[in-house]
Amino acid sequence: METIRLLDTSEDITQAAQIIKDGGLVAFPTETVYGLGANALDPEAVAKIYEAKGRPSDNPTIVHISQASDVLKLTYTMTADMKVLMKEFWPGPMTMIVPRKDIVPNVTTGNLDTVGIRMPDNQVARELIRRSGCVIAAPSANLSGKPSPTTAQHVLDDLDGRIDAIIQSEPCKVGIESSVIDMTGDIPMILRPGIITKADFEQALGKTILLDPTLNHKPAPGVDFKPKAPGMKYKHYAPKADMMIYDGSYENVMAAIDAERIQREELGQKVAVIIFKDDEQKEAAREFFAKLREADKNGADVILASALPQEGVGFSVMNRMLKSAGFNVRKV
Repeated sequence: METIRLLDTSEDITQAAQIIKDGGLVAFPTETVYGLGANALDPEAVAKIYEAKGRPSDNPTIVHISQASDVLKLTYTMTADMKVLMKEFWPGPMTMIVPRKDIVPNVTTGNLDTVGIRMPDNQVARELIRRSGCVIAAPSANLSGKPSPTTAQHVLDDLDGRIDAIIQSEPCKVGIESSVIDMTGDIPMILRPGIITKADFEQALGKTILLDPTLNHKPAPGVDFKPKAPGMKYKHYAPKADMMIYDGSYENVMAAIDAERIQREELGQKVAVIIFKDDEQKEAAREFFAKLREADKNGADVILASALPQEGVGFSVMNRMLKSAGFNVRKV
């Protein structure tokens, strides 16, 4: 298969929309990461996403919409809390988990009775959805398990020849995937943290919400479950290189990373270093995946990274860092 290179022009978006209509796969930009899209209500088209990515079949996709009213194509009702969050955070990097209608195929939801819905804050993405006439299922446009793509080149590095087309546009401005909030229980619960934080949700709703208790903790061995949101169960965001995270004061972390780097280089290993200061949380979100991919491209044997405070956006970035490193953390 030849992957067609498109630009974010009106003519090319129309061509990409036709590919979606015809049951094909198109990678497209969003504000979070690049997505790999197919008609969410066409099971054969969605199955191609899983095949192209090598994605486990019980890992649900997120359905992207272009206007708030499309929610009712996918679920039965909009609760008061849903309406508040939609008004506050859409278009934007928020996915709501809600009960699904039967029109949504099992393959789109990983055989769950819920569906994740999001309206992206990217004009190209919303125009693609609108012109296709479809709601679009779209996980990240990478090979399963690899760092998420935040540029068109990242997508091509993984999926060139495996998908029908890509819309090449600007790098993603947020850089980590959407915040996923489960609206099916009595109290909303964050299943995947993102740039919209627990405090942001609580301020909007005027009440306390929950964090999934497994977040940022190493999974217990032998425990199996059906993930309600992407990124909950399987190995994610992993570079080729081994990765270690150093957690402590800035001075201790810098000293420990420098000592480890010297030791590794003396052994002939290639070392990549990823350092973000505590007040660079949004920069870390925007740049982290790109730095992992750069380390891989440069042939790094090991990646040494500094931890961020596990609060606010730092908690969300650490969610990705911990999984990237296989929870390999050294306290210093």
